[in-house]
Amino acid sequence: MKKSKVPAPKPAAPVPAATRKFKTWHYACAVLLAIFVLFQVYGPALNGPFVYDDPYLPFAAPGFEDRTIKEVVLTVRPLLMLSFWLNLHISGDQPYGYHLWNVVLHSITGFFVFLIVLKLLRRVDQDRQRTFMLACFASGVFLLHPLQTESVAYIASRSEALSVFFAYAALAVFLTQPPEGISWVRSFSVLILFGCAALTKEHTAVLPAVLVAIDYYWHPGFSIRGILRNWRLYAPMALAAAAGLSFVLWVLRGSDTAGFGMKNLQWYEYFFTQCRAIWVYLRLFLLPYGLNIDHDFPLSHSITDHGAIFGLIGLVALLAAAWIYRKQYPLASFGVVLFLMLLAPTSSFVPIRDTLVERRFYLPSIGLLLVLVDILRRIELPKARLAPALAAVLIVLGVLTHHRNRLWGDSLLLWGDAVAKSPNKARPHSQLAFALQRANRCADALPHYEKASQLAKSDPRNLINWALALDCVGRQDEAIAKLKQALALEETGHVYSLIGMIYGKQGLLKESLEALDTAVRLEPLNDMAYVYRGNVYVSSNEIQKAIAEYRHALAINPRNEVARMTLMRIGATTRQQKQ
Repeated sequence: MKKSKVPAPKPAAPVPAATRKFKTWHYACAVLLAIFVLFQVYGPALNGPFVYDDPYLPFAAPGFEDRTIKEVVLTVRPLLMLSFWLNLHISGDQPYGYHLWNVVLHSITGFFVFLIVLKLLRRVDQDRQRTFMLACFASGVFLLHPLQTESVAYIASRSEALSVFFAYAALAVFLTQPPEGISWVRSFSVLILFGCAALTKEHTAVLPAVLVAIDYYWHPGFSIRGILRNWRLYAPMALAAAAGLSFVLWVLRGSDTAGFGMKNLQWYEYFFTQCRAIWVYLRLFLLPYGLNIDHDFPLSHSITDHGAIFGLIGLVALLAAAWIYRKQYPLASFGVVLFLMLLAPTSSFVPIRDTLVERRFYLPSIGLLLVLVDILRRIELPKARLAPALAAVLIVLGVLTHHRNRLWGDSLLLWGDAVAKSPNKARPHSQLAFALQRANRCADALPHYEKASQLAKSDPRNLINWALALDCVGRQDEAIAKLKQALALEETGHVYSLIGMIYGKQGLLKESLEALDTAVRLEPLNDMAYVYRGNVYVSSNEIQKAIAEYRHALAINPRNEVARMTLMRIGATTRQQKQ
């Protein structure tokens, strides 16, 4: 009996050049539209002011603009400092340029999210159209979710935006390796990107463990052969990881807001607290309400305090389920593991003063996006109906994020929202008071300074700002009293300079000069102390001494406009007198 011949499959017809060109133009228009939408969503924050820690960033320090690139990069987080240095030379002291950079970084990182999700999704699903659509959706959620707002709209979160940009780029390059293993060129590229991420913010030092997990998790049979196959990457990365760990430990030793040397915060207390905080991040991702720049999230001093034990049991159960169902739901399972791995540097054992911060979700968000697309790909719904539903979700997220950015665009609205949600926390009251003070509403600021002082009695910065508000409304004696309270907590030249400034306003020139002399002795580079001393000399008609003080201030800080304008007025007055 003759065997029937099976006809060979016909080769796929080549795609006409006109069709390829149309598709390319279609994708380009879609990308441009996405960027336009993203800038509309973040538009309200682009012209927002410097808030919170922004005014204390290095670019605001006198002389930072005049540093060489070598001086800038020989610091902690060198690439972050370099980005601020470039921003300062391009944008000066206008916040718009800094916000713009953050949004641009966010948009490019969204493209890396698309690549990462697409590569992993196609390992479990061969429907190319469906996987492409779901990867686009995951990227859209990353870009438009309101929980990401703090990482983008807050200039101080440049460390988050830039480090994740490099980390996700490294992950995308790693996932595009050929089946036979990673090449030396690709290994070198991943190492460079990993190094850039770690030199921007230390939490990305977890990336080598993530790459190992990918090779183990996605190799058939969960074998270490996937790891051994990529020895070209892991051999040099082991050395880099050791150096990176040493760098992280060095940074933590010198930090007063993180590390094992922090006072009044033990590692186990922080761990118990994070067992609860992780579930809050999950809830904020699924139901993004209650977003807050400054959450009032209490510590769990023991495993039973505030229900920490239930959070821990839930996390153990979640990890156990991810492992048990790793073969039935590989993408969702890996997403859970990836989420917890990337969150571990900031939300496990290493104490950090702030117990719940929304920007910590930025790096691990890719894990939950993988869980989301694994759920969606299993929904039996035609693409023609699924696509509009996904688009509707993105529209809702975009509207919510736009509303959140309206708050970030106005410091009064932002801190007013924080006070309403965290009424028993000192910092929101202090920051709202400071925003009111900058808006020339000093009288309205006083009750909030008082409330902040009641909630946190040992805060010299709050006392200093409170004193300036009292001075603003003409209550100089009370202002001096607050500054002396601040001195009792922390003796600084800045406080003495403010005391000297207020004494000068009161006409107490001798007392003013004594305070300003102490300020200069403690902080010789305090340019405003010389300005205030110049003002005293003007009051006593010692013009030449005043001119010398203003010039000294400008030598320290060429951007001191008060000194510059006062010198110009003295010069104009002198010329008029000669005429």
